[in-house]
Amino acid sequence: MQEYKVLIVEDSPTMRQLISFALKRLRGIKIVEANDGVDGLKKLSSESFDLVFTDINMPVMDGLKLVSLVRSDPNYKHIPIVIITTEGAQEDRERALALGASDYITKPIQPNRILDVTRSLLSIP
Repeated sequence: MQEYKVLIVEDSPTMRQLISFALKRLRGIKIVEANDGVDGLKKLSSESFDLVFTDINMPVMDGLKLVSLVRSDPNYKHIPIVIITTEGAQEDRERALALGASDYITKPIQPNRILDVTRSLLSIP
């Protein structure tokens, strides 16, 4: 069975838990958590990941800056990034996708949506 490593970048411990709980329904998923964009970048530089979930609104470095930096780095630009945020406006979605986000999920989190996006981006049947 293939294993996948997923990075969750979210400043709310409760939200990280909810995302993590949903992902644990899938077999072969290893989860690493980061509490902001800077912490996420540090973890990206020390481990390899197959998928990143990130919030937009976080202290220190927000999710859009994280997406921009990941996409501009040839070492990470292939990693799918999913935005999970309360920002549901169409312009926020378009901005995130223009920066290179692979998908965009608005809160409240629906576990089935997280699973569907993860299966799709990682080609898990």
